[in-house]
Amino acid sequence: MSKILIVYAHPEPKSLNGALKDLAVDTLEGQGHVVRVSDLYQLGWNAAAGWADFGQPAQPERLRYALESAQAFAGGSQAAEIEAEQEKLLWADAVLLNFPMWWFGMPAILKGWVERVFALGFAYGVGVHDGERWGDRYGEGVLNGRRAMLTVTMGGREAHYGARGVNGALDDLLWPIQHGVLFYPGMTVLPPFALYQADRVTAADWPDVAKAYQRRLEGLFTDRPIPFRTQNGGHYDGTQVLKPGLGAGESGTRIHLVQPGDPKEALAKPAVVAETRATERSTVPSD
Repeated sequence: MSKILIVYAHPEPKSLNGALKDLAVDTLEGQGHVVRVSDLYQLGWNAAAGWADFGQPAQPERLRYALESAQAFAGGSQAAEIEAEQEKLLWADAVLLNFPMWWFGMPAILKGWVERVFALGFAYGVGVHDGERWGDRYGEGVLNGRRAMLTVTMGGREAHYGARGVNGALDDLLWPIQHGVLFYPGMTVLPPFALYQADRVTAADWPDVAKAYQRRLEGLFTDRPIPFRTQNGGHYDGTQVLKPGLGAGESGTRIHLVQPGDPKEALAKPAVVAETRATERSTVPSD
């Protein structure tokens, strides 16, 4: 039995996304798993980060969100809804993000969930930052050991999201979410379940869609993940730049996928593994 969190971001319960969410709950519970759902619209989730996310401000004269986030997380003074979602992430063995692609990304409510819940000290800015090591991220971190998968619907045709499609390759469009939001804090990421021309799916189409999604859910803990390179596994140099000779024959984001014949990665923990640099400047925009 495993524990699975579904973060669902669609305003209409009768939508195709809603049907996929309900199917996921039924399928996973039928397999004996325990499922929790964060229905962001039902929760009335506030997508806007601000002072209300914290208790007593550390520096009340000016909002430095990352600093306040770190202080509140470390001191146990975060807003209750943020702490509740962090607890769900720590509880889960797998995380599903279920959303429609709107304007080439997540709906604002889901982006706001990430921005508020993924606090400094929780999802980023963790581990040793010293010398050539830049923390526990990209394959390591607080959420390491969990599997993750996107369930994403879109209106365009599948060809629109191919390598030469006018909308751009789907892997590239989802890169900030799969690599930047999920893999960054340590989760193992599966290829997405992508449903094209979602607005044209009919009742007659639904049985085939459902079967395809159920197959993906059944492989949640066994299917092969996206082979993202780990930051500290030996493929990047001391400035976190891919070493010469790796990524040959690829371009763009694909150079950051492990290729056949690449050296085996080996994650070695530093002497001190639990240090958190709350005030460390991160590559995550914070000011």
